Amino acid sequence: QVQLRESGGGSVESGGSLNLTCVASGFSVSRNCMAWFRQAPGKEREGVAIIYPVVGGRTYYAASVQGRFTISQDYAKNTCDLQMNNLKSEDTAMYYCAAGGRCSIATASAMEDWGQGTQVTVSS
Repeated sequence: QVQLRESGGGSVESGGSLNLTCVASGFSVSRNCMAWFRQAPGKEREGVAIIYPVVGGRTYYAASVQGRFTISQDYAKNTCDLQMNNLKSEDTAMYYCAAGGRCSIATASAMEDWGQGTQVTVSS
């Protein structure tokens, strides 16, 4: 049974950093794409970053976070992290870990399995 559990969210000031961790169980992260999405109140869930371990760990980012966020995987711990630097107020949202499916951050429907989310709040 696939399970994803996020942690690491919190409240920070603008310009600060947070590291989100997604612990996966029921599958190996080394053989599955994993992504982070976020959803702000009243907005659609949007893709933030994705990693493809089967193609050398290739990564893609939304334009809004390019250069500030970094997605990575730890095969030994079976986790996927999202390091977020230089946070802005517009980064405030619930952040979700996702895995499998058609593996794209273009739309949330492309991903198969989801965690419950962790809240990130950035104050200006």
